[in-house]
Amino acid sequence: MTTETPVPAAKRVPTERVHHGDTVVDEYAWLATKDDPETISYLTAENDWAAARTTHLSGLRTELFEEIRRRTQETDLSVPTRKGGHWYYTRTVEGQQYGVHCRREVRDGETEPPISAAGTPLDGEQVLLDGNLLAEGHDFFSLGAFDVSPDGRFLAYSTDFSGEERFTLRIKDLDTGEPLPDEIPGTFYGTAWSIDASVLFYVTVDEAWRPHRVWRHVIGTPAADDVVVHAEDDERFWVGVELTRSERFVLIDIASKITSEVLVIPADNPTGEPAVIAVRRQGVEYSVEHHGHRFLILHNDGAEDFALAYTSADAPGDWISLIDHTPGTRLESVDAFADHLVITVRSNGLTGLRVLPVGGGDTHDIEFPEPLHTVSLDTNPEYRTGRLRLRYTSLVTPDSVYDYDLATREMTLLRRRPVLPGPDDRAYQPEEYEQHREWAMADDGTKVPISLVYRRGTPRDGSAPCVIYGYGSYEASMDPWFSIGRLSLLNRGVIFAVAHIRGGGELGRRWYDQGKMLAKKNTFTDFVACARHLAKAGWTAPDRLVARGGSAGGLLMGAVANLAPDAFSGIVAQVPFVDALNTILDPSLPLTVTEWEEWGNPLADPEVYAYMKSYTPYENVAALNYPAILAMTSLNDTRVLYHEPAKWIARLRAVAPQGDYLLKTEMEAGHGGPSGRYDAWREEAFVNAWTLDRFDRI
Repeated sequence: MTTETPVPAAKRVPTERVHHGDTVVDEYAWLATKDDPETISYLTAENDWAAARTTHLSGLRTELFEEIRRRTQETDLSVPTRKGGHWYYTRTVEGQQYGVHCRREVRDGETEPPISAAGTPLDGEQVLLDGNLLAEGHDFFSLGAFDVSPDGRFLAYSTDFSGEERFTLRIKDLDTGEPLPDEIPGTFYGTAWSIDASVLFYVTVDEAWRPHRVWRHVIGTPAADDVVVHAEDDERFWVGVELTRSERFVLIDIASKITSEVLVIPADNPTGEPAVIAVRRQGVEYSVEHHGHRFLILHNDGAEDFALAYTSADAPGDWISLIDHTPGTRLESVDAFADHLVITVRSNGLTGLRVLPVGGGDTHDIEFPEPLHTVSLDTNPEYRTGRLRLRYTSLVTPDSVYDYDLATREMTLLRRRPVLPGPDDRAYQPEEYEQHREWAMADDGTKVPISLVYRRGTPRDGSAPCVIYGYGSYEASMDPWFSIGRLSLLNRGVIFAVAHIRGGGELGRRWYDQGKMLAKKNTFTDFVACARHLAKAGWTAPDRLVARGGSAGGLLMGAVANLAPDAFSGIVAQVPFVDALNTILDPSLPLTVTEWEEWGNPLADPEVYAYMKSYTPYENVAALNYPAILAMTSLNDTRVLYHEPAKWIARLRAVAPQGDYLLKTEMEAGHGGPSGRYDAWREEAFVNAWTLDRFDRI
């Protein structure tokens, strides 16, 4: 194990590229050559260095891992969901990394889901797929598709053993338990069955990892005979495929960051030509849900926070308004059932569910007790139903599954995720913790919400350590969520805060628009404003504050490190998008062209180029007094390539050598990190141990 800081090979010649009269020098570009032995050697040396620098935390890591394990019910079973004549569920077994996917026949007179409180198998279960058996002999395993045919006979599933998110699609006959000879390599997420289960639609990606083709596969025929149903040539657009809940139509979803188009194929005529619902128009986004004689259309045509309309299912044409646009109330999705529509809404930074009875009855919002919470529809595969399955959580309430009676409006708790006693043998008591909302003032006068959770009695005199988490891109909202691993921090006196910064979707579409393209810096200055507010309000102090974010949130981490290094004592950047300018300048890289509508196109627009260069972390590393930085990445990540954090850490060491920087690379994983649950717990324990070390609270 090395005891010296890794130094990239000096013999390498920097690359130079000229854009809009400006020369970009990249002295560590060679690290992007994944199959170069020197690259692997360097990443391995970085891993050895990180291990050496954190060896004093090994006992704490073990302690934190054991706390997660002890508080988790390892042998567990999800609430079964009914589809046709079966209950479907997933269970886990103590000591096993992956879930076991099962079903059991619905018995005569059985209306309530069978519950197994101890997580033991249900009597009469059929194992559909055991992830532990599939993963044998592999360091990484991920399940892509898991799609049972409408008649319940076949299971389409796909597997990835590298983390590159290229899946091999297979089909299993659930009547015999045997696999069919059908095998299709190189597929992406998303499948859809024809109604008679004779045809399966699936998606493949191009060289830039863009899902661009939808294929039709006839069961029992060679993959070489498969037919392309739709090929998307515009590099800004992704494609996806799904079967409507009604099982009447196959939908082909085509979308860029700001424009949509949907094609439909009758599920009983899978070889028919796709029909377009509405031809794409730049800047108009819409999604489609089938409901009886109509297609429901959720759209933003003249409706910033979206409106709901419908058109004929027989002859799609004009859109007829159903729910008008209400500024500040973001309509996020619509789910159609035979007698009800359910709209997922977002207002005042919180999610909600709105029920619209069909053919009469009052439209109403389902009420929830806590001021900070997250609610969403759970799996609801049955089109004709009088119940909704929904999922609820908060910063202090573990994940909870409810059934909501659409007629009586009664909500029944089916299961709340168990939190077992920790090392002190005390049961988890939600009332021992508090959740709170603060508002920071951004540089331009905008009020930015912050959600906090902490153990009751935590001091408010600036002495408490705090972790502040942020993301702020793609209109993704960091809604309140419960975490067993987080309890280990809270019980040690750490406050956990989530900064709901612009670029996310917490306060509607405008919140997103004000944190993208040429307004992207609002994301970073909002986060710094939140950090400074927490210190000013006495929640913490800059030398007691660690920032954390991943992926595009890793870009945020790198940007605020350059912008306000004095505001933090440490920064955790997971799979961080820190070399954004070089990546977005290279259209041959995965995702680049599709990302131009999020960040701008620096190749074509000098203003975008100059703006991005002014904030991207790698370009702006300077001789500053940086906080300690932990960067974590995965060698097989196809979304944020491993070399971005590798180059960033190398440049930090060269330009600001007095800093404490670690790079930890998973050599057999993808964007989501380790795939097994125990491996994921160990990674969380590693991050939390490093974080606590920043607070000197071991």
